[in-house]
Amino acid sequence: MKIKLIAVGKKMPDWIQTGINHYQKQLPTSLNFELITLEAQKRKGKNIEQIKALEGELLIKASQGSNLVIAFDEKGKQNNTKAIAKAMENWQQNGDNVVLLIGGADGLSDDCKQHAHQLWGLSNLTLPHSMARLLAVEQIYRAHSLLNNHPYHRE
Repeated sequence: MKIKLIAVGKKMPDWIQTGINHYQKQLPTSLNFELITLEAQKRKGKNIEQIKALEGELLIKASQGSNLVIAFDEKGKQNNTKAIAKAMENWQQNGDNVVLLIGGADGLSDDCKQHAHQLWGLSNLTLPHSMARLLAVEQIYRAHSLLNNHPYHRE
C-alpha cells in the first residue's frame, strides 16, 4: 500500500509545516506515505477557472499510477475517524496505491473532481488549504493509530 497526499501550494506557514512534519514522522514506513507539493499557478493574466484547470492538470498528472484517487472538496462526503480507519484498513488489505488530492486556494477543477473515484470533505468549515493539508496528515495518523490500538485516538 502507498498513500500519497498531493497538494497545490509550496509555501506553508512554519507552524503548519511543523505540524505536518510531526505527524509524518509518526507514520510507519509500511504506509509508504508521501507528501507531494505542486507549485500554485501564477494569477497574472488568468481567471480563476484557468488557474483551477492548470492546477487540475498538474494534480491529475501527479496522481497517475494510483488505483484510488480521493479528492478533498467542500461538497465531498464527511467521514468520521472510524470511517477513515476502515477505508485505510481496506486499502491495506487490497494493496491499494491511494492518492489524496488537495487543490489550491481556488479549489479543484471539475476535471480533477471527475478524475477522482471519491470526493471527501474535511469539514463544513471553510479552511485554508494549508490547514486542510495538516488535517489530512493528522487524520491519516489518527486512523493508523486507531487500527493499531494506539492510545492517541480517544472517544
